[in-house]
Amino acid sequence: QVQLVESGGGLVQAGGSLRLSCAGSGSFFSLYAMGWYRQAPAKQRELVAVITSGGSTNYADSVKGRFTISRDNTKNTAYLQMNSLKPEDTAVYYCNADRGIRGSYWGKGTLVTVSS
Repeated sequence: QVQLVESGGGLVQAGGSLRLSCAGSGSFFSLYAMGWYRQAPAKQRELVAVITSGGSTNYADSVKGRFTISRDNTKNTAYLQMNSLKPEDTAVYYCNADRGIRGSYWGKGTLVTVSS
């Protein structure tokens, strides 16, 4: 089983940057695809970015060119670097570790608020 703890959220002005971290515990962290999702008030949770165990990445169109997902398997940690933040990026950001039928795990989330 994997436990995930997000950190790095906060209040930032539009145009600013934040770096989110997702620290994982448990075995085989490197074998999991790591994803960042977000959920804004009254909206459904949506995928922001994902990085596979092999290092391939994919991004939502709304964040391409502004956000970068990465991972450090030696630290069991995934990151989301967010630049040029916009008010519409305001949401609770959740980390996910997925290994298909072997399990999918979620953190409790970290709040990002972007003021205009």
